[in-house]
Amino acid sequence: QVQLVESGGGLVQPGGSLRLSCAASGNSFSINVLGWYRQAPGKQRDLVASITDFGRVNYADSVKGRFTISRDNAKNTVYLQMDSLKPEDTAVYYCNAKRVLPPIFDYWGQGTQVTVSS
Repeated sequence: QVQLVESGGGLVQPGGSLRLSCAASGNSFSINVLGWYRQAPGKQRDLVASITDFGRVNYADSVKGRFTISRDNAKNTVYLQMDSLKPEDTAVYYCNAKRVLPPIFDYWGQGTQVTVSS
């Protein structure tokens, strides 16, 4: 079992910044990939960014150059620094933890709301 607790969401003006955090507990040593997904009303949940236990990162095209994902293995925490925010970034952001080798697992956090509006 892995528990994920997100924090850092809120309301920000266009062009502003926010930093999301996700703390993992439980069998967090066995996580291979930590990622952030987002879901806007009426839309599917999409990948925003991910980082492997080796530090390999992947970003959605829509956030490249604006968002930065990082991982503190000592604290079992993953961060998403979001800069130059746009109204279209408004969504519920979910933390995700995956293990891609057996025993495979896939856990989600509860989500945190990010609203970009003037």
